[in-house]
Amino acid sequence: MQSLRQRLRFLAAVQLLPALESGEETLVGGQAVLEGVMMRSPHAWGICIRRPDGTLATHSEPLERPSERHKWMGWPVVRGVMTLGQAMGLGFRALRYSANVAIGELSAEDEKKTEVPGWALALNVVLSLGFFIFMYKFVPLLAATKLKNAYPAFGNQIAFNIVDGVIRIALFLLFIWGISRWPDIRRVFQYHGAEHKTVFAFESHGPLTIENAQSYSTFHPRCGTSFLMTVMLIAMVIYMMVPATTFWARFAFRIALLPVIAGLSYELIRFAAKHGSSLFAVLTKPGLWLQRITTQPPADDQVETAIAALNEAMELEKQRGGELVIA
Repeated sequence: MQSLRQRLRFLAAVQLLPALESGEETLVGGQAVLEGVMMRSPHAWGICIRRPDGTLATHSEPLERPSERHKWMGWPVVRGVMTLGQAMGLGFRALRYSANVAIGELSAEDEKKTEVPGWALALNVVLSLGFFIFMYKFVPLLAATKLKNAYPAFGNQIAFNIVDGVIRIALFLLFIWGISRWPDIRRVFQYHGAEHKTVFAFESHGPLTIENAQSYSTFHPRCGTSFLMTVMLIAMVIYMMVPATTFWARFAFRIALLPVIAGLSYELIRFAAKHGSSLFAVLTKPGLWLQRITTQPPADDQVETAIAALNEAMELEKQRGGELVIA
């Protein structure tokens, strides 16, 4: 029964990956995992998990930025898609590590195993993307089409896509709210809050202590929750400009435009994080409001794990001579 519960926690956290992570090539970010936090810097990532006996398990590895492999991966919009892809792969590895530690029955050597076969990573991406497309592309479009057939007033291009967008956002909010009722996921959201507080403390150049980190907000503009909400809002506008009128043509455009929308959303979040008083920052407010669900006030021991994870990443970052940019 305990093993089944751990597996369900893992699968639920995998579906939450885009909402829990904050990817950015040149800034510090992180992700909540099972009973811990993963932190990433430009050239390294570190993770800290609290074992069932209360002790901490830590691990760190070097990280290569996509734009350092190929210059074109650093182009605006493109870099968002590349960074998101890397963040998803790294997030799955971090979740796997946390699940191994949370079992509490592995040796210290087994705990350190973070490598995931290529096929497993690919399968995870396919399943996560498939769930996203079905739940937030196919279902809203189908519902909006049914409403348009029943009420011709919704046949207008603008009205149709507003209805489609509202349904999409409603499904997303319902999913986030529903899964937040599970106590195990609520603990993940507490670690999410610990990650945000720790990043704020680091970015403010203050002492990286539990007391100082606890003084900051759990709402961070570069959060994956804000990213997903921004994706949905931008999608609503872009779909209004697509001259498709049939169901399958609209559906095809929604899939084809997904990388473009993701890349544009990344640029918007990036800009808003650096220009807090801009109009674009106002557009990211709904994502910050939603963090009232996806982040929860953490306990001191949860903040301790976030700080330990960041220290792991930063120590390796220094060893690799990386240059860190603070927003």
